[in-house]
Amino acid sequence: MSTIASIRLASHQLLETHCRTPQEVVAWLGAMQAQDFNMVKLAVSVRLPECAEQTVEEAFNQGKILRTHVLRPTWHFVTPSTIRWQLSLSAGRIKSSSYSRDRDLEITEKLYSQTNTIIAKALEGGNHLTREAIGAELEKHHIVVNSARLVHFLMRAEVEAIVCSGTLQGKNQTYALLDERAPAVPSLHKDEALAQLAQLYFRSHSPATLPDFVWWSGLSVSEARRGLEAIKNEYVAEVINDQTYWIRNDYRDIHEVENSYHLLPAFDEYIIAYKDRSPVLLSEHHSRAVSSNGVFRPVIVVNGQVVGLWKKTAQKKNPIAFELFDEVVTSNQEFVSKLQETLPLQQHK
Repeated sequence: MSTIASIRLASHQLLETHCRTPQEVVAWLGAMQAQDFNMVKLAVSVRLPECAEQTVEEAFNQGKILRTHVLRPTWHFVTPSTIRWQLSLSAGRIKSSSYSRDRDLEITEKLYSQTNTIIAKALEGGNHLTREAIGAELEKHHIVVNSARLVHFLMRAEVEAIVCSGTLQGKNQTYALLDERAPAVPSLHKDEALAQLAQLYFRSHSPATLPDFVWWSGLSVSEARRGLEAIKNEYVAEVINDQTYWIRNDYRDIHEVENSYHLLPAFDEYIIAYKDRSPVLLSEHHSRAVSSNGVFRPVIVVNGQVVGLWKKTAQKKNPIAFELFDEVVTSNQEFVSKLQETLPLQQHK
């Protein structure tokens, strides 16, 4: 298990990174879960030495990183060069998952066509509008809008590649036309897109299993297997604890990591991107790191293993509070001092 953790630290760019910009981090990982905007900014910045969260936000505002509903689905950071074919793989499934709720909300395909047209028109010419502003625009056209319906209208516009994230207005997210943020590129055949997604996942999340890929991607098992089959010659399959892990060839010789300390944000790919998290998070600690309703908490990772939780405080002297799973370790001042030396939030404010 420890070997898996050591290799994952490398593949996730948490040891030495070859990435130089926020968009390169997102491109390497393929997609980064991003419903908590502040946490995903930190997730990018901890993989870039000396990178402030403000730098990540600037890349986002410039459209070098985009945020949309894709894959499982939830909000993810993706890049302009991948957003369209990733949407093509998940759009049908995302639409079908909302059909029942659409009926409850009295939303028809005809209404979606109408709202898509109104939203696109409102955003033309570089207009970046908040959710509330788009809701007001729909109401001008006599569309009944409430919070639930507006969520559905906007998600449908996202998955049909009409809108994506725009520039922040203060702390508020906005929407923009995808055509204006990410000019159209040649489409990929489905098998090409499956292979591309598999490559993005397994190179950056290695070692990983097919069920892990299914969980992360939201693909069916057969689709995920097709993607893996197309790229598996670049990987080595190893059976560990009765599971087949796929390991990128250039990670095979990585040794056990020592003296590695990381404070990772909530919903970080290192934790969330796997169906089976036991190689880095012991089952007896899982409920402390991941709540029963699926909230992933900020974690302390030492030598690849999750050993506790952290959170910001209002104290200037001690801006971070640690909660370690092992009380003996908690009392070890040398250990705590090493954690304090790696505080990401001191250099990323």
